Amino acid sequence: MSTPIPPAADAVPQEIHVPWEGEGKRPNLLDVRNFGIMAHIDAGKTTVTERILFYSGRIHRTGEVHEGKATMDHMKEEQERGITITSAATNTRWRGCHLNIIDTPGHVDFTAEVERSLRVLDGAVAVFDAEAGVEPQSETVWRQANRYKVPRICFLNKMDKAGANFDAAVASIRTRLGAKAFPIQYPIGQEASFRGIVDVLENTAILYDDESQGRRFHTEPVPEDLKAKVEALRRELVEAAAEMDDSLLERYFAGEELHRDDLLVAIRRGVLSGAIVPVLCGSALRNKGVQRLMDAVCYFLPSPLDIATVTGLHPDTQAEIVRHPDSNEPLAALAFKTVADKNGDLYFVRVYSGRIEQGMQVWNAVRGKRERVGRLVLMHAAEREAVDVLEAGHIGAVVGFKDTYTGDTLCTKEAPILLEPMQFPETVISMSIQPQSRTDRDKLGEALSRLAREDPTFRTWTEEETSETIISGMGELHLEVLVSRLLNEYKIACQVGQPKVAYRQTLKRGGEIEGRHVKQSGGRGQFAVVRLRITIHEQTENDFESSIVGGAVPKEYVSPVNQGLMAACQEGYPLGFPFVKLHFDLYDGKHHEVDSSEMAFKEAARVALRGATAEFGVDILEPWMMVTITAPEKNLGDVLGSLNQRRGQVDRTEKSSGDAMRVYAHVPLAEMFKYSEVLRGLTQGRGVYTMEPFEYRVVPQSIAEKIRKEVEAERARRNR
Repeated sequence: MSTPIPPAADAVPQEIHVPWEGEGKRPNLLDVRNFGIMAHIDAGKTTVTERILFYSGRIHRTGEVHEGKATMDHMKEEQERGITITSAATNTRWRGCHLNIIDTPGHVDFTAEVERSLRVLDGAVAVFDAEAGVEPQSETVWRQANRYKVPRICFLNKMDKAGANFDAAVASIRTRLGAKAFPIQYPIGQEASFRGIVDVLENTAILYDDESQGRRFHTEPVPEDLKAKVEALRRELVEAAAEMDDSLLERYFAGEELHRDDLLVAIRRGVLSGAIVPVLCGSALRNKGVQRLMDAVCYFLPSPLDIATVTGLHPDTQAEIVRHPDSNEPLAALAFKTVADKNGDLYFVRVYSGRIEQGMQVWNAVRGKRERVGRLVLMHAAEREAVDVLEAGHIGAVVGFKDTYTGDTLCTKEAPILLEPMQFPETVISMSIQPQSRTDRDKLGEALSRLAREDPTFRTWTEEETSETIISGMGELHLEVLVSRLLNEYKIACQVGQPKVAYRQTLKRGGEIEGRHVKQSGGRGQFAVVRLRITIHEQTENDFESSIVGGAVPKEYVSPVNQGLMAACQEGYPLGFPFVKLHFDLYDGKHHEVDSSEMAFKEAARVALRGATAEFGVDILEPWMMVTITAPEKNLGDVLGSLNQRRGQVDRTEKSSGDAMRVYAHVPLAEMFKYSEVLRGLTQGRGVYTMEPFEYRVVPQSIAEKIRKEVEAERARRNR
């Protein structure tokens, strides 16, 4: 028996936006779902995506992640490691609904891929391992979705896995994520006995035929031993849904049996507002529950019309501009991902209003440049499908841009707009990289530049004193994958140095400082004086403002002061570590009608920061990581002891699944190198950990002295 089709059109309230077969009955955008699959590593995101493509007819046989044959894991590194490294886009149709899907990575080193995907998506499916429940990266991606107010539904995957516990997993979603999670399904059996699901709303059991890869199933009454549990869940769900509509609530309190369609409308309203997070379950690998998940995506996640508006700023006036998901409005689109490709770099875009047509000219409002649209494509993993136009509400890719980067806004010059840019974390680890041959040396610079263009959390630069090439990223795995890509994609073999912590520095205190650059050498001289008020703030980024009145520093020289300060911060005198957490206020200065220039004011700003380091002193900052360790309870003492030895601060411990405990701690990155080997030894190979950047903290005095001596010794070695 096939999956039941959605209700007939005349039986469904218009607000529910349930798609059905037949074109032209409703506006197309009502039937579009832009959503992502997000989860902790190994929860089964890519397998879920693979089954969605299979059941929708997009692919005709499934490829498994553990075999390195999953459709969405198309990079060689992904296939070899069995993990998702870059977010991959695809599209398919289900019950007349057009699904634009982005499968995101689960490893914390690649969390920027999740960040930029959630920035442009309308909804998300959060996948959880039913045995582990909420895991560390689950919390990270959930926070990212909270930041962008993305409506979500949850899928408890691997219900057939040993230790799977539906109730415990739901409880962890409620307690650890603070989500208002309501099961709309319940498993029939768990672990090896898992064989189907109960639809809580319809009070029906669904049992799958294993021989048909889950394409055939039949319905039965709810098993006797589950009736009480399902009735309690249904009552809880109906109450939550009724609270979304006053008239529905009145009917509920009056004892009226609420119609299924009314409840679907109310649940959908709750999903869009964040008041309800539906929880479904199944086993993607065993072909159970995925079709119902696809139905839930169509029923509950928003269409572009539900998002209604996007807000931006005018590039010149900073006035607020509102755009709607309407192809007849002026263009507003966001470039959220770049992929270097030998057939032409791909620029993934989300169109919020207007339309992008092949061959048209668009305006990059961030760079102030025109770009020509060469070709437009829809993506299916690594495959491209040519289209003539991308309209409001859709996601696609452009070939042909030259000066566009991740986070840039595309619009028309006649109606410019700047959309909110994406924020990415600072890199925390670096290493030197050296090509093995002279031929490779010539190609390395271009290859690193292309990788940095793709990945906004990857940095590369050349040390001036040693001419060493340095790469910097989010973790050891991140850099390891990038080095592997250099070999596999660009055919460049490299030797790498030992990983190093990406230290930063800041001033010990703020105050007022003057920078003076005055030179006279016969001809035209150089004259610039800047007076700055420097304060230390909490945010990592530096910023600048001008409170100049009366023209002490002419307007055309204010921007060069800012540029000079930011360059000096990056230069990082005296230790070579970039400055962070500084706020600069240019409040006074002097200029000369003839001898002042942009270059003079840049140099005066640089002199001012150097003077501040001498007058106010410098603190070295080191990255601290949020570390989550899962280990057997019997090894808990050893694990806590190992963290104390590493200057770690334990936040809390809690029971995980089975006999395991979970430890949450903050630890300096410098103490975490090779920790996986240590943890394996302490736990007989059963312990695992994840970590993500937390904040920069001042290094203790004894360690700061050691770092200073290392910097001096390295400089002495270079000068020999």
